[in-house]
Amino acid sequence: MAEEPGKLDISDEMIAERRGGSGKMPTDMPSWMAKSIVNIDKFSKWIGNIVCWILMPLIFAMTYEVLARKLFLAPTIWAYDISRFLYGALFMLGAGYALSRGVHIRADFLYRNFKTKTQGIIDFWLYLLFYFPGLLVFLYMTIGFVEESIRRGERGMDTTWMPFMWPIKTCLLIGIIFLLIQGFSELLKSYWAAKKGEWPGEENKQ
Repeated sequence: MAEEPGKLDISDEMIAERRGGSGKMPTDMPSWMAKSIVNIDKFSKWIGNIVCWILMPLIFAMTYEVLARKLFLAPTIWAYDISRFLYGALFMLGAGYALSRGVHIRADFLYRNFKTKTQGIIDFWLYLLFYFPGLLVFLYMTIGFVEESIRRGERGMDTTWMPFMWPIKTCLLIGIIFLLIQGFSELLKSYWAAKKGEWPGEENKQ
């Protein structure tokens, strides 16, 4: 079917919006499930509101470096490391919030045409078989990386500033924990969609 002139395809945006917060939970949903979804989503939103402020020192560091380098011929030895550390922290610490909002990259060209119940079944089993096992392995490995980094006093070796590496590796560890927490909420939403054929709170988002 030909697309009407001037009409935008917002299928992917609708999928993201479906995941963009819990809204009011269905009245027939078990209390423990509804509270878990709402509280976890609120927690992730709270974390997201805090983590977004990392942008401020990141912008300041990059602006200062550009001005110092171009106007005063005095480049810093710390701006590069600070910028990549802050960007990495922003990316990892905000990953759980991004998951709650449905803004991670998805292959939705097929998925978006499935029935809601089918989408729920796919998501539920993908979370169980791949998401949680993968993140748990990643968590186990990252704990070792952080412990070793602290024990050795590991420093970055690609700049003369040579900053300690354990702070950014700790952000990676915390980010994985946030993803696991939010993943439990997404698992419950997927279970409900697979069982009832509707996403929790979807009908209340107007």
